[in-house]
Parts: sequence; C-alpha cells; structure tokens
Amino acid sequence: MRFINKCLCFVAIFGAANAGGPTLVLLDNLAIKETHSIFFKILQDSGYTLTFKLADDANLQLSKYGEYLYQHLIIFAPTVEEFGGIVCVETITDFIDGGGNVLVAGSPQYGDILHELASECGIEIDEEDSAVIDHLNYDVSDNGYHTKIVADSVNLIDAPAIVGNKNVSPLLYQGTGLIADTENPLILRLLTASSSAYSYIPQSPIRYYPHAVGKSTLLIAALQARNNARVVFSGSLYFFSDEAFTSPIQKAQGGQKYEKSGNEAVATMIARWVFKENGVIRVSAVHHHRVGESEPPAAYTIMDDVVYSIDVQKLAGDKWVPYETNDLQLEFVRIDPFIRMTMKPVGNGRYEARFKIPDVYGVYQFKVDYTRIGLTHLYSTTQVSVRPLQHTQYERFIPSAFPYYENSRVLSQTCQSSAFMLHI
Repeated sequence: MRFINKCLCFVAIFGAANAGGPTLVLLDNLAIKETHSIFFKILQDSGYTLTFKLADDANLQLSKYGEYLYQHLIIFAPTVEEFGGIVCVETITDFIDGGGNVLVAGSPQYGDILHELASECGIEIDEEDSAVIDHLNYDVSDNGYHTKIVADSVNLIDAPAIVGNKNVSPLLYQGTGLIADTENPLILRLLTASSSAYSYIPQSPIRYYPHAVGKSTLLIAALQARNNARVVFSGSLYFFSDEAFTSPIQKAQGGQKYEKSGNEAVATMIARWVFKENGVIRVSAVHHHRVGESEPPAAYTIMDDVVYSIDVQKLAGDKWVPYETNDLQLEFVRIDPFIRMTMKPVGNGRYEARFKIPDVYGVYQFKVDYTRIGLTHLYSTTQVSVRPLQHTQYERFIPSAFPYYENSRVLSQTCQSSAFMLHI
C-alpha cells in the first residue's frame, strides 16, 4: 500500500466546507444507471455533479494539466478488465494520494484490475465466481444457492458517522466476499457476514477450505488513508441497486418480515462518509502562553506554568461548527512525551490544558494526535523552545542550606577578628 505512507496531515487536499462536488461514475454498461437510479438520485439531490462514463471509454482521464477534474470516483464496473483512456490502477492510487475518494462495488465477476486496486488498498477479493453463501441467513427470494443473504444490522461497524443508526431493517447482500488483514489499523470492517457464512463458488462442491469463513468474511470494507482520503469496497453491486433498496426482506428460516430493507439508509450513510460529508473535523486555531499572559513568548523557561488551547471544528452540511468531545489529549513531547493529559472542554469547540513545564530544557512540541473510527485524523504540532533559568532567576538562598550559611558567617567573623588583631 504505497499511498498510505505519505506524510501525515489533518486536512485532505480536497477538504472543503461544501457537500457534493464533481464525481466521475464508471459503469460496466449504461443499464446500471437505470438499475441504480435511486442511489444516483440521492447523490445528485445532495449536490454531487455526476459524470457517467463507460469504464473502458477511450477518453477517460482523472486529471488535466496537473489538476484533478473530479473530487470523487465511483466504480460500478465489476467486470472491467482494463480501464479506458489514461486511467489505470496507478492513476487511481495517485488520485487517492491527492486526497480523492473512491467507492467501488463489485460482484462475483470481479475483473483482474479491480483485484489489483483492492490489493493496493490492503483488501483482498475472493477468487472469480465465488459468492458469499449462508445456509442459515438467506432471503425467501433466494434462487436456491443461498447467495442472497440477509445481513443483520448488528454486523455493522459501531460508528454512527459511517453507517448512521444501527437500528435499521436487515440488509440484502448478493456478491463476493472480501478479506482484510486484521492488524492493518487503516482498514475499517463496515459490514461483516454472520458466523455461518462463507465465500465459495456456489455451483461447485467444496474441495478445499474457503478463503473467507464466518465473521472474517467482509461484505463491505473501507480504508481511510493517512492523508484522510477514503476508499470503500463493496463485494456487492446489488447492495446499491433499486431492487435491494425497495424489496421486502425476510429470512427463509422463519424470520420476521420487513416491508423494506435497510440498504437505502446504510448505503446513503456510507456514501456520505466516503465522500467526506460526515466525519470530517479540523483544527481552526491553536494558542499557548504563560499563565497570566496572553501572547506566546520567544522561549519558555523550565518550570513555567503554561496554558495551551486548541479549537476544533466539525463539518456539518456546508458549515463548520464546534466539535464537542471529552477525550481530546495533549502531549508535551521532547523525544518522548514528558506530559500527556486530557484537555478540558471550555465551550464552543475549544479545549484547554494547564500544566507546569518539566525541569528539563530543550526543544519541545505541543502535540495533538486524535484518531477515532469514522473521523478524519486530527494532527497538530507546535514547536517551542524551553531554556534553563537565567542567573538572575535562581533562588538567592536555599532554606535547606541555612546551617552552612551560618557556619560561613561565623567563620568569616572569626577570620576578620584574627586579621584585625594581627594588624594591631
């Protein structure tokens, strides 16, 4: 994953206080524009300018004269083998490096180029023609292979910024399984299969252990890169279809019947998250000074009492509003943190920390490194110098040394008396 090793930053290049933006939609065929019309209309009503093109269009391009033409990319072309024009896996990963956001939906007929793109993002797609099978949780309208599964909303990630309220109807899913390294901190498991599911070729007898089994089978996975670019992979293009949005849903094994699946609500929230309508925070201001002062000094002195404050905002619609939390921490770092403390919210999105600088001089940083699931990575550092005491700042007398001062005074008086007697 070469694009996640970029320098840390707390605002993506495309960060803006406006929802929507120019979006390129790549399709296998133009019929998908009709079969997924509800999803596309939701995006258009939210202010997105959608440009529909076939994935193998000979004139495809993401940038021109060094500037990106789009803020977001949707790939609803699971069977494409090669993108047209000058678009390839490398240009898409460069687009992500530049802060662009990508939504990919597939099917059991994933093409090799999407396998390669997923691998660049730390996600592995199961082999061609494989599908997620669940013999206990499939819909009554299933075709007999138990591949139209019913995914309970409890299998959604616990992150309201990404999936919204989890108290929705179960979800319809028909597609292949995804696998991701559990040790990768940048991968988010948005929707997992049940413990009875597995991914395999439905028409084939099982001859070897499936690649994905139980809850390790991912249905929808996401990556939030270190530059805050977001990528979502869904193993099911059907998940975003009009049919899935409007169909009633009921488990074939005697489950409760719902008049409508929860696909529309969840898909809308995932789209809003991946395109940075939700879960975007930023630092708007940083202040630090000595207690009793209002401006930062040229350098601090050891043992100074310091006040540090930071203003954090959250994107809500087309406005930045104060972000409220109770777990924002500050570190005062010289190589390792000398001080780590939770800042106190003082209102209107401002957080404050008061502490005494350690009795060690050097070059320090006020550092805020805030990472939470579903939110953009907040990172702010401010470098300051800490010097030792000046000669005029040391204590004149040390209380614990008073006996020695007294001995020195007596000795001095004795020496003066002896010198006077010798002079006489």
